[in-house]
Amino acid sequence: MCGIKGSSAAPLFLLLGFVAVSSINADSLSAPLNVTITPLEGNSAIVTWEILEGDPVIGFAITQQKKDVRMLRFIQEVNTTTRSCALWDLEEDTEYIVHVQSISMSGTSPPSEPVLFRTPKEKEKLASKSPDEVTMEEVGQAAQLRAGELIIIVVVLVMWAGVIALFCRQYDIIKDNEPNNNKDKAKNSSECSTPEHPTGGLLRSKV
Repeated sequence: MCGIKGSSAAPLFLLLGFVAVSSINADSLSAPLNVTITPLEGNSAIVTWEILEGDPVIGFAITQQKKDVRMLRFIQEVNTTTRSCALWDLEEDTEYIVHVQSISMSGTSPPSEPVLFRTPKEKEKLASKSPDEVTMEEVGQAAQLRAGELIIIVVVLVMWAGVIALFCRQYDIIKDNEPNNNKDKAKNSSECSTPEHPTGGLLRSKV
């Protein structure tokens, strides 16, 4: 009977040992460090962090929560070495709390220290932007304006070229018709200067 009890206890002991080793491996994974939030616009931000050298990290997990609100957004990505993630669809002038965890083959690390940040208002963003700062949207708009200006210039040049070509063609036609007009004028002038003689013979003088 004791032998039977001993044999049934052995698998249970091995299972408990495996769970203990897994939990030790997961707990040995350090939490991400230096978590920072960089607001991009009123509705987006970038989360960046660092990990300890030597940690077998294969991914990350981020929890995003509005302050004083229970609803959470969970973002997870594996098979990556990136140390940043974009947060989107944020409400402007709203406080958020963010935690970051590292993921390894044996589990996840403890969460990082909570980071509290507030998204800016649109007016604050415009006021804080320096005059020399140019966003990608402004660059795209400037490129569209330049393209439109170039199209207008090309159209105007083509129209002017057409007008000049038409003028040259009309000028050539007028120039070609000038010799014919001169011949007609000369013929008409010669006909007018020749006197008409009556038919019927020579005129004889009386004696």
